[in-house]
Amino acid sequence: MDRPLQASDFDYVLPPDRIAQTAVEPRDSARLLVIHRADGRLEHRIFRDLPEYLRAGDVLVLNQTRVIPARLHATKILTGGAVELLLIQRIDDRRWLALVGGRNIHRGLRLALRADGVPDIEVTVIEVREESQRVVEFNVPVEPYLDRLGEMPLPPYIHEPLSDPERYQTVYAHTPGSVAAPTAGLHFTADLLLRIQSMGVQIAYCTLHVGPGTFQPVKAEQISAHRLHEEYAELTPDDARKINEAKLRGGRVIAVGTTTVRTLETAAQRSAGEAGADVCPWRPVVAIAERTALFIMPGYRFRVVDAMITNFHLPKSTLLMLVSAFAGRELMLNAYEVAKREGYRFYSLGDACLIVA
Repeated sequence: MDRPLQASDFDYVLPPDRIAQTAVEPRDSARLLVIHRADGRLEHRIFRDLPEYLRAGDVLVLNQTRVIPARLHATKILTGGAVELLLIQRIDDRRWLALVGGRNIHRGLRLALRADGVPDIEVTVIEVREESQRVVEFNVPVEPYLDRLGEMPLPPYIHEPLSDPERYQTVYAHTPGSVAAPTAGLHFTADLLLRIQSMGVQIAYCTLHVGPGTFQPVKAEQISAHRLHEEYAELTPDDARKINEAKLRGGRVIAVGTTTVRTLETAAQRSAGEAGADVCPWRPVVAIAERTALFIMPGYRFRVVDAMITNFHLPKSTLLMLVSAFAGRELMLNAYEVAKREGYRFYSLGDACLIVA
């Protein structure tokens, strides 16, 4: 394709009945579409078959972020009007960046939060940012009360309430901070992870706190003009060492989810510096604890990730662009058409893909 890539190049039609409204049980009974990059071959498997595609010496990297009940229902203190807050970034103990829903949410507006067993909490809008973003300040640290005040912020295309909020957490979720689950990891069970480790595959962890910007549609005509919102990413020195040692021994790095891919690729860029990061076929990763806005699109040179597990993504989304950068746009769009015909379940609570060489 000679012209610059556009968002419309990543469009496809999805019937509404293909959007998963509930998760399958058990977790590892989800379907798994295996996509072979080398020859375009597709295999239809079940997620619990994943160990057949792994080998001793590989390292499986998981995003251990935990979704917080970040959706809050507040009222205006002066008028009683309803306001919805979606906490998207913690600034300090009492200040958060939030997306707001409601009318006339201006600087200085005071809001109230009420719930049984929770002290009365007030919120003040202290800064107006672009579109519906506001910086808000609570009169007390709100995190200890979120489990009683907040709701799990499910994506808007999921209309069924969760019978169990833990079903929207991975079994290894550890560090609170996301407003959406790293959904590729939802298919793992504790038993499956033990099976994988017993094969000689190492498990490493990273953290990327998923923000709403990950899912925002690309509005720019040319995708190169799109900018992702920053999200906090962390890779510890110990996990960076595991990954580098596996690569040096000839093992593969299998990233579970696009959030893990972005964390690892950010860490690999930092090891070389931005200027020279594209020269070698792979780079060691370094420990990071920073905000990243890495936008991976076709033409990107992957530094460390060899294979990835991911769900099926929305049309024109940056996530579909990322997997297209890894496997090729035409192969991914063809795989999605096959998945539609074969009855795969799409999006956050749906089935999975494994993309291998």
